[in-house]
Amino acid sequence: MKVVGRAMSTFGSRMLVIQLDAAQLPGLYSEVTDRRLKPVGKIMDVFGNVKSPYALVLCGGPCSVLPNEKLFAK
Repeated sequence: MKVVGRAMSTFGSRMLVIQLDAAQLPGLYSEVTDRRLKPVGKIMDVFGNVKSPYALVLCGGPCSVLPNEKLFAK
């Protein structure tokens, strides 16, 4: 498991925007989990600046991730 980044905000009920760590970019459609290894969703898009990229995560259900919570990828 590697740290993907931190949750920034939700968009609607099933979209989550996270700020990625530029040194450890995950692949598209990677599974994202929280610190308790509970599945959050899949990365659908990576956008933004090269030095501080963001990702859009499609959650499996309603997003219950708190702002600034660390997220991980398999």
